[in-house]
Order: sequence, then structure tokens, then C-alpha cells
Amino acid sequence: MTLLLRYVLGFLAIGLLWLLGSLSLGEALLPNPVTTTVAFIKALMTATFWDHIFVSLYRLLMGLLVSVLIAFPLGLLLGHSKRSDWLGAPLLFITYPIPKIVFLPVFFMLLGLGESSRICLIALTAGYQLLVIMRASALSIDPSYEKAFFSMGGTKWQAVRYVYIPAALPELFTALKVATGTAIAVLFLAESFATTTGLGFLIMDAWGMGDTLAMFVAILGMSVLGLAVYASVGVLEKAFCPWIKR
Repeated sequence: MTLLLRYVLGFLAIGLLWLLGSLSLGEALLPNPVTTTVAFIKALMTATFWDHIFVSLYRLLMGLLVSVLIAFPLGLLLGHSKRSDWLGAPLLFITYPIPKIVFLPVFFMLLGLGESSRICLIALTAGYQLLVIMRASALSIDPSYEKAFFSMGGTKWQAVRYVYIPAALPELFTALKVATGTAIAVLFLAESFATTTGLGFLIMDAWGMGDTLAMFVAILGMSVLGLAVYASVGVLEKAFCPWIKR
């Protein structure tokens, strides 16, 4: 069975479950998938809906980018430096369980109600996930590889370039896939307060007005956005890690 056919069957199965739920609950609570899809396509024909999509996409991508730029090198540092890990690991695991969404009001107070606070919240949440996985990935490298590399005259910086980073890249993309789902959830919450832009705002605005169809159109939009980013990470993984077969 081809990959495309498997995904088509997956979408059909979701659509069938959605339809059954709509028939059970009634369209007032759960619009059927056909009606929602038609309304979604109509929404895509409007510039306003695209404006909300691009705002959400910008916030999501910037949050993920900041998380990678900070968590990836820091995770390698903790995983390959015993002294850094001795100092940093306790702080990491003490603060990791704290729900990062609770810091949204703090970011609003410190950074204002603009984009920076929402992006920082996404970066903080995704960054912790990336950091934990990157550290674990670095710690899992077989020490014999490092010994062999150094025995051939390799320097520490060459080890970073030719051993540590290539070994960590597959786990980075796996971590990004995991973090994307979390980042989408945080994006929705971040767009639910003190803003008039983004798909999260559209969802809450439609819910407040009792417009169930418009709410599900925005939910579908956010789902497609998350799927597109997830698929893009998969494309990047194949480009940067061609030796990985998945």
C-alpha cells in the first residue's frame, strides 16, 4: 500500500468519524465535515482569512525557530559537557514540569501585548521539549565513536561539526515534530487573549458569538496549519538527514 493511499484512507477515516459525531450530536453542535469543508474553501477565497493564517504561521514559525536556536546548542552542551550538565540538568528538570502557559500574563507585563510575548511563550514551551530530547540524544552517543575520532587527531570543534551535530540532527527533527503539536496548542491559547488576529482569535470569537460553523472552519484552518508545518519538518529531515530511512 502506497504512502499516499494510506494517508487518503486516514483522512477518510477521520471524516467518517466526524460525520458520525455530527449525526449523533446534531449540526448545531458539530457541523458535518462536508459543510465545514465547503465553508473552509470559501473562507480561503477571502483575503481576511489568509491574513489570520499568515499571522498565526508567523507566530508559530518564529517561536519554533527561537526554540531551535537556543535549545539545540544548549542540549548538545549539556549532553557533551559533564560540568555543564552537572550544573544545568537539575535546573532543567526542576523547571520542566511547570506549565509554561501560566507565564503568558508575565510576558504580557514584561513585553507588552504584541507579537514578542506570544512568540516567547511558544519558544519557551517548545524549547523545553527540544532541550530535554537534545540532551538525551547527546548522552546516548556511543563513547567509542568519540574516542575513535579523537584518536585520529580530531579536535573538539571538529567533533562538534562532524560527530555531535550530525548525530543529533535526526533527534532534532523528531523533537520538532513533537514540539509542533504542543506549539499549536500554545498558539491557540496565546491568540485567545488580548488580540484581534490569528486563527485562535477566530475560534474564540466565533465561539463567543455562537457561530459553530465559523468556529470549526477556524479549527480546521489551525489543524491544516499544524499539518503543513509538521510535513515541512519531515521534508527538512529528508534534506538534512538523507541517511535516515523512515
